[in-house]
Amino acid sequence: MGSARGRWVLLTTVLGSGLAMLDATVVNVALGRIGEDLDAGFDGLQWTINAYTLTLAALILLGGSLGDRFGRRRIFLIGVVWFALASLLCGIAPDIGTLIAARGLQGIGGALLTPGSLAIIAASFHSEDRSAAVGAWSGLGGIAAAIGPLVGGWLVELNWRLVFLVNVPVAVVILVIAVRHVPESKDPEAVARLDLTGTALAVVGLGALTFALTRAGEAGFNGSVLTTVGAGLACLVAFVVVEARSSHPLVPLGLFRNTQFSAANAVTLLVYAALGVIFVLLVLQLQVVAGWSPIVAGSSMLPVTVLMLLFSSRAGALAQRIGPRLPMTLGPVLSAAGVLWMGAITAGASYFFDVLPPVLLFGAGLSLMVAPLTATVLDAAEDRHAGIASGVNNAVARTAGLLAVAVIPVAAGIAGADYTDAAAFDAGFGRAMLISAGLLLVGAALAAAFIRKPLAAAEESAGDAGRVHIEECTHCGVSGPQLHPACRSPE
Repeated sequence: MGSARGRWVLLTTVLGSGLAMLDATVVNVALGRIGEDLDAGFDGLQWTINAYTLTLAALILLGGSLGDRFGRRRIFLIGVVWFALASLLCGIAPDIGTLIAARGLQGIGGALLTPGSLAIIAASFHSEDRSAAVGAWSGLGGIAAAIGPLVGGWLVELNWRLVFLVNVPVAVVILVIAVRHVPESKDPEAVARLDLTGTALAVVGLGALTFALTRAGEAGFNGSVLTTVGAGLACLVAFVVVEARSSHPLVPLGLFRNTQFSAANAVTLLVYAALGVIFVLLVLQLQVVAGWSPIVAGSSMLPVTVLMLLFSSRAGALAQRIGPRLPMTLGPVLSAAGVLWMGAITAGASYFFDVLPPVLLFGAGLSLMVAPLTATVLDAAEDRHAGIASGVNNAVARTAGLLAVAVIPVAAGIAGADYTDAAAFDAGFGRAMLISAGLLLVGAALAAAFIRKPLAAAEESAGDAGRVHIEECTHCGVSGPQLHPACRSPE
């Protein structure tokens, strides 16, 4: 950590993961302007979000495996170049269809570079510095997440295309630093074969479901929509069958035999479904109904990130002392109360009286819950499976946001050009907040019922040196739960 090379490695990984993380949230600020400029319906805006999330969620585990096998720096650099080229295509997209396709390509780049960021840290730093490096990575990434909506809102005020085009020069900086200062590493025990069949089934299954559920907002659940839903479900069932029989599964299903692991992922699914919808719809509500500018609307959720940066490590330490059940139960309840309060935000809303209080309550609940949730997932898996368990949890969170952004607006009655009609969007927003609060409360009930085992105490042993305990890290899980850098160090 004290060497120049160590600081260059840390800078490279923070900038790289920041690219993917910011595009998962900042684009929300630009949705209104994108829709107006490209004459898109609400389903086009949904796909602008979901095309990115779909490929990122379905391919992030494969991206980690590719890095372990072919070289973490190599795959990371490929991901950065891919992401930059896709961002350029987003920035010059002449229509909504091109933008959606480019966003899907962005997600592929994100899936290649995101797991590589932490894997490079784990493989590059000495064991005694590894926890500090991961903590710095998480904290600096959280700061990037905090300032991202402000910068994104400012760029949108100038031109929404700059939100994507700004990624290109950042990518060039990453490439120059990484080539000169980041060492290459591989996992000598990485599996010889990749689970390409399982990956393809996951992509097609999730894609078909997302397409059908988004389409239902315009066409209703007609025959073609129901057929597509059936095809998507069939692919996901086939995915489970393939994973159960594979000698090199993308997702080891044996992990789910542990009740704690299954329950924690079920809570993740519900909480991040609500989170995904709130981050999309609240920013639109503040622009369409309250009449706020993109920069002010985009910064409205900044307190959530700040609270998570300040208090999540303390919540992780609390869960280590008293167990994760109470934080994982009380956290979603507090967040649900904040979401119900958000449902009252309407025309003429004041930031300090109508927006800030529910956002603070929502953020307090997330800060209490997310670090204990990640710790529970890691604790439920054997040390050798910590990386894949964390990756599965992260993929579950992103899949939850993907499906929720497709389903909940439809269920709330938001479709077509409603995002340009203040009265129609206002009514749908209120219903969507009710649904989201319900998801959070169900998540709290699941945690109360099934999260019972206390967290194992951290072992002070040489064998435990490579394991990064969540209470040691500044945790910012807005776009997804903390990934674990469970890769073997070259030494």
